[in-house]
Amino acid sequence: MGRGRQKAKATKQARDIKYYSPNTDYSALQRELKSSEGRAPSHFSSEPIEPDYSAYVDKYADDVDDDDEVDTRRIG
Repeated sequence: MGRGRQKAKATKQARDIKYYSPNTDYSALQRELKSSEGRAPSHFSSEPIEPDYSAYVDKYADDVDDDDEVDTRRIG
């Protein structure tokens, strides 16, 4: 297949995808959304609580100096 045919085919496929609009059943979507309201309010509620690290802040604060210059060299 030549480059012209290949490009024309790709253009046709892209146009078909761009303008494709499937039929949407909005009533089914509404039923699905209403049925999910009864579930857990958030998926975050099941995540573990982050430990409190405030006790370590003073212990390791001396290791970090705010006066140190940041290395601004770019790598890459």
